[in-house]
Amino acid sequence: MPATAGQNPRMSARRFHLQRLFSDRDVLHALLVTGVVTVASGGLVYLAWLWQSVRVASRAGTTAGGAVLVFGKHCIDGRPDAEFRARLQRAHALANTGQASRVLLLGGGGDPTEAAVAARELRALGWPEQVPLLLEDQSRDTLENLRHAHALMGVGDGPALLLSNRYHLARCALLADCIGLEHRLCAAEDGWRFTPKVLLEAGLSLCIDVGRRWARLIGHRRMLDKLSVGGAP
Repeated sequence: MPATAGQNPRMSARRFHLQRLFSDRDVLHALLVTGVVTVASGGLVYLAWLWQSVRVASRAGTTAGGAVLVFGKHCIDGRPDAEFRARLQRAHALANTGQASRVLLLGGGGDPTEAAVAARELRALGWPEQVPLLLEDQSRDTLENLRHAHALMGVGDGPALLLSNRYHLARCALLADCIGLEHRLCAAEDGWRFTPKVLLEAGLSLCIDVGRRWARLIGHRRMLDKLSVGGAP
């Protein structure tokens, strides 16, 4: 993939995106406020989001109906890991049992993109021709996944079914709420098992939640716009 303007040619697209994200002054502002709130609460706000993340992870169902959004995941040399394969296997099962009207594969990145890897793997499993398979290959993170998917959703699609690993679902739901996307959740795995990744997910969700609440409190329009459908520069 060609380097983005201003990007070091040796730097991966993923690393460049993360570097740009965490050098954004509004992101740093939200991180600072979150740190202050977390310390002031004695860590209780983080524990509340950890409880919410585990609660969503353990209660999510595995059935569908309507349009299914499959979140991409970073692949090394175009090879999906076990977690990504679990998402794809669930999507395949939903399509083959008639529980999906169409499936949107989300995720950009390098070459091949996450969406392209997902499409390749699903077709290798034997994809039912009657279920449309759409690729969204420009997004670099969960928020962009949802923004771009929102633009691709049809009028009669109804609530989007967000399909990902259980530890990721609470943040998916929070960001879908931020952009006003009506949704339901679908877990890739049959049951919940604790993973340390849920600790990071709880922290990310906390930053998003506190940042949004703080921006509303002080009337910071630019911060709020960055969590809207269109986003902000």
